[in-house]
Amino acid sequence: MLVNLLQGQSDRIILDKTNVKGLFDVNLHFTDVRFIDPSAAPTPGLETPSDPFGASLFTAIQELGLKLESGKSPLEVLVIDSVQKPSEN
Repeated sequence: MLVNLLQGQSDRIILDKTNVKGLFDVNLHFTDVRFIDPSAAPTPGLETPSDPFGASLFTAIQELGLKLESGKSPLEVLVIDSVQKPSEN
């Protein structure tokens, strides 16, 4: 479920290579930098000395003891060669 959440916040495909099993309660606070308005005031409670807008997704993941690494991996894909409207029966 965490990978699905991260996938929705990322512009890249995220693969789980942790091999961690089970359910965990995770409290993840981050700022989506794609939507930051530089003229906007910081969100109360999210200020940090290094980033007045709050933690990035990358930083929030590191605080959980995880890390996101860029890499290459084979993936299953669906290729659609052509599309046609169905004929009337």
